[in-house]
Amino acid sequence: MKASNLKSILNRCELTIGSWITLSHPSIAEIMAGAGFDWLVVDMEHSVITLSQAQLLIQIIELSGCVPLVRVGENNPNLIKRVMDAGAHGVIVPMINSKEDAIKAVRAVKYPPLGTRGVGLARAQGYGLEFKRYKEWVNKESIVIVQIEHIKAVDNLREILGVEGVDAFIIGPYDLTSSLGYPGKFDHPDMVAVLKKVVEISTQMNIPAGFHVVHPDLVEVKKKISEGYRFIAFSLDTLFLGVSCVDYLKKIKELIKNEKLDKRSR
Repeated sequence: MKASNLKSILNRCELTIGSWITLSHPSIAEIMAGAGFDWLVVDMEHSVITLSQAQLLIQIIELSGCVPLVRVGENNPNLIKRVMDAGAHGVIVPMINSKEDAIKAVRAVKYPPLGTRGVGLARAQGYGLEFKRYKEWVNKESIVIVQIEHIKAVDNLREILGVEGVDAFIIGPYDLTSSLGYPGKFDHPDMVAVLKKVVEISTQMNIPAGFHVVHPDLVEVKKKISEGYRFIAFSLDTLFLGVSCVDYLKKIKELIKNEKLDKRSR
């Protein structure tokens, strides 16, 4: 999927499924991009991935026909500029709590007159050979996803989503519950009420609501789709690996146990 296709899908509030990368090995990106996700996020907030490693992952994701996004560590114009120069098709920006925060994020992605981003001649610009093409692309097709992970952001959600250039938002469930005073308690009545409010605003404003289903739980994915979420991050690389290892090893031990029981009963 190209960024322009993802942009159009987001504009139509249609469902997309992506995932999260926190490990820097290029094979991880190649395997996950080849799996068929619509987009993949290189996480530079909660990982040790460096900028040079991020660029390699972006290259692999893009060449595999998947849309590379980057979650930056903070709403910092210099960080956003550098990952965009590395070739990211868009960014996910954490802790967007106000209209002013959202404006700052959008302006960091776009060139003047829409934004304030400085011009560099890096990978995104064809190392100086394709600046004209990139200049036209970035202001029309680049993607800005704001992360809603504090109750302040929920209170200001209409103003945040009203900022031109914001394509979608994604809930940070752990931090949102923490801001409510109930870390990790996703079924707490206050959290349930907040999420209901968020989806209602999303529907009214025709901006896709996103949610990160952290643990690879198909039941939870189905639930979030039915609730109205359309930009869904399904788990992440480390949990895919860890859960698979634990589950299969458990099954192998059960097989061994049953085999021993069968032999005793003969």
